[in-house]
Amino acid sequence: MKKLLLTVSLLLFCGLLQAQQPQHTEYVFLITWDGMRWQEVFTGADPQLIAHPDYVSDTAQLKELFWRNTPEERRKTLLPFFWEVIARKGQLYGNRQEGSLVNVTNVHWFSYPGYNEILSGYGDERIDSNEKKLNPNQTVLEFVNNQPAFKGKVAAFGSWDVFPYIIHEERSGIPVNAGYDTATDTRLTDMEKALNTLQPLLPGHWSSVRMDAFTHYYAWEYLKKKTPSLIYIAYGETDDFAHDGSYEQYMKSAYRTDQFIQELWNWVQSQKKYKDKTTFIITTDHGRGTEPLDTWRSHGDEVKGADEIWMAVIGPDTPTMQAVSTQGQYYQNQVAATIAAFLGLEYRPEHETGAVLKQAFK
Repeated sequence: MKKLLLTVSLLLFCGLLQAQQPQHTEYVFLITWDGMRWQEVFTGADPQLIAHPDYVSDTAQLKELFWRNTPEERRKTLLPFFWEVIARKGQLYGNRQEGSLVNVTNVHWFSYPGYNEILSGYGDERIDSNEKKLNPNQTVLEFVNNQPAFKGKVAAFGSWDVFPYIIHEERSGIPVNAGYDTATDTRLTDMEKALNTLQPLLPGHWSSVRMDAFTHYYAWEYLKKKTPSLIYIAYGETDDFAHDGSYEQYMKSAYRTDQFIQELWNWVQSQKKYKDKTTFIITTDHGRGTEPLDTWRSHGDEVKGADEIWMAVIGPDTPTMQAVSTQGQYYQNQVAATIAAFLGLEYRPEHETGAVLKQAFK
């Protein structure tokens, strides 16, 4: 009962907040970064892993790229957009060393349960595998797409081929380009034609996850043509490189993803339709282990720390970290209601969870 009252009070708080202060956000980009540890986000290269012979083949190169003397220097070197832009103009949650805690509420601590929790605002125990099973829960994407003002203005792009099932593409009516899908619009851009040609010709590193560059540029081309109100982009390489035990490729992929997000942000800020009207919400589906050391490769409920995640928010309605403290306990199930709130909607999950992340609003 106390949890229910807390949820209702936070939703009411956000409603009062929006009534008192008009919002500027008209568009939301939800971005997820599969299996990206909070440790690298907030402290950069791990000193125990960057020179480990089991996980790095070229220590000298990786140190030159990402090793610096302090955690602050290392994180800025690895994720310059996060630390030069989001940290100054937005908010970062999940630095456990400074009392900012973000956890999943689902009991499984791996991908499908995490993505369902992000998108539905509910940690559903029924979702207990990564199998291609249709999600029984309505996601916030489907909820937004069902609103008359947003019908046909929601889209999703992902590197993992399970996303059409997580989002329930057929029922929701949301176009989902994921895995090794190609662009199928009746009028393709030159970039989409090039991506369609290259993707099947290049060797796939994994059978169910394509390289993030394809996901990124398919999404970007769609943005230019369709200008959706809500777009979901799910990058996946970091998780799979970690499972492969390649810390150097995990780190290089993390750097590229930061650059992809910066590219999207810079483009948004250059477009009259999106400029100063767009909020980015960025997070991950699960954490990874830290001790024993080899558990950095893994996640799941048997891996200590795999429930520890992070979140980031930047946009015209979000005060900076200098103005609002991000210390405290937050949860993955808050993302869905927060997305809807930025669009002026109230999303109530089918179950009593998923309060709005109130600190993200002025």
